[in-house]
Amino acid sequence: MATTIESFKGYLLKEKKYSVHTVTAYEKDVVEFQLFNKEYFQQDTIEQVNYSQIRSWLVSLVEGGLVAISVNRKVASLKAFYKFLLKTKQINVNPLLKHKSLKVSRAIQIPFSEKEVGRVLQDANEGDDFETVRNRLIIELLYSTGMRRAELIQLKMQDVDLAKGVLKVLGKRNKERLIPILPLVKQKVLFYVSKRADIEGVGSYEYFFITKNGIMLNNSLVYRLVNSYFGKASEKVKKSPHVLRHTFATHLLNNGADLNSVKELLGHSSLASTQVYTHTSLMELKKVYKKAHPRNNDNDN
Repeated sequence: MATTIESFKGYLLKEKKYSVHTVTAYEKDVVEFQLFNKEYFQQDTIEQVNYSQIRSWLVSLVEGGLVAISVNRKVASLKAFYKFLLKTKQINVNPLLKHKSLKVSRAIQIPFSEKEVGRVLQDANEGDDFETVRNRLIIELLYSTGMRRAELIQLKMQDVDLAKGVLKVLGKRNKERLIPILPLVKQKVLFYVSKRADIEGVGSYEYFFITKNGIMLNNSLVYRLVNSYFGKASEKVKKSPHVLRHTFATHLLNNGADLNSVKELLGHSSLASTQVYTHTSLMELKKVYKKAHPRNNDNDN
């Protein structure tokens, strides 16, 4: 089984071009199902299983309190695994062939307002030590580029081209895209780079954003940073890097940006993924419409 999983990981990395983070998550889910199968069905391998065994695992996850979207993600890992087994002729039938995903109620992502973002960026201007300058730039880049948290963390020194005013971002499935840097943000990038240069041994650090000890950032640090800054400026329940990405897209659309352009900036493979952001823009449009249309204040029937 271990050899099969290693081959599966190699397939995802080399052929499917999945990120290391995604491959690790898929492996974890497959191993988790393997352990469940061994405990409840006394079966050491999961290459040859039936759907009822998989369903038992899914039921146990739901009963354990796992939400539908997380269960569906684990199913996606298993689907990829069994597709790999089919492709390599290790099985003849995919046990998940007729599986239907659990229904997920989509919560509307509420973006930060322009005032809230402005308040945070203004508050972040206080202090010029390395960590404060770095944190301020992280907020600036997440908001002005719409990049994902993982993309920001993986950003390397050679990916920042100030001469051309662009960032080279490595997105999902190792797909590269170029994002322009606003002139105002470019100045802050230069200031951060000057601060970064003062760190001992910095020449050997390839990642653009680092800790004061030269270590690359992690997911939780960036999440806590965004949550902390926006916690002082916003009463919204969710305050995360993804909400900043959502805010970036919404503010562009609210100010007249073309949907296709926003799609390219976000690195989406299809317009369907980008259209989720038009909901908030439509709400904003309705506000403007109701406020501006003369019939809205007409009391005559």
